Amino acid sequence: MRTVQQLFDLRDKTALVTGGSRGLGLHIAEALGEQGARIMLSARKPDELDAAAKHLRARGVDARWIAADGAREDDIARLADDALAALGRVDILVNNAGATWGAPAEDYPIAAWDKVMNLNVRGLFLLTQRIGKLSMIPRRYGRVINVASISGLAGNAPGTMETIAYNTSKGAVVNFTRTLAGEWGEYGITVNALAPGFFPSKMTQGSLDRMGVERMCASIPLHRLGDDEDLKGAAVLFASDAGKHITGQVLAVDGGVSAV
Repeated sequence: MRTVQQLFDLRDKTALVTGGSRGLGLHIAEALGEQGARIMLSARKPDELDAAAKHLRARGVDARWIAADGAREDDIARLADDALAALGRVDILVNNAGATWGAPAEDYPIAAWDKVMNLNVRGLFLLTQRIGKLSMIPRRYGRVINVASISGLAGNAPGTMETIAYNTSKGAVVNFTRTLAGEWGEYGITVNALAPGFFPSKMTQGSLDRMGVERMCASIPLHRLGDDEDLKGAAVLFASDAGKHITGQVLAVDGGVSAV
């Protein structure tokens, strides 16, 4: 019987992390890499990817990168194929790339709706499908971790955010997770989702500036925002053999917001 330390060990695993050049994606990549996984980062901007990979390598992580637009079908296919060529296989797929757009529902631009849906839902599906078909299903092993959001579990309080496309897309990610877990379980593939609450990031900076930290924290049972460490343990659980009997689950990492 393996020890707990051995169950959480990722030293023989590979991981592809989308949206991995900064924010939550980089935090997750750090966690998987520090447990021994070889990391492939992806995002749109080469300069940010290069800086992120250097940051990881400075922490002793085997990290490299591929620039790709997760909303473009040709880029998604290239990303999957190049990642498999470089890593040999993808054991862990972290679907973190995402976009948001704020506007009142009645005036929401269709171009903004399409931008959010194409990246947050369509791109996530296409990449997962290709990695699953080419690497995970043939080997009857895989860990898919989707980054959803508590915005996919509920609406926005009046006077806060106006993000109907983002909330809708993350709700889709939640049920995508549950549905795929049911279909791919027979192949030994687990599919789970992290649902972060409010974490300071480039994507959330506008909301933070508008609402303020004190107002944000007042509605959180733990009275704090998420920090650089708060997704790491959950991500390693879902990625490792410690979580091999967990699938189809959505774990809110939100300081208790979704519990009240």
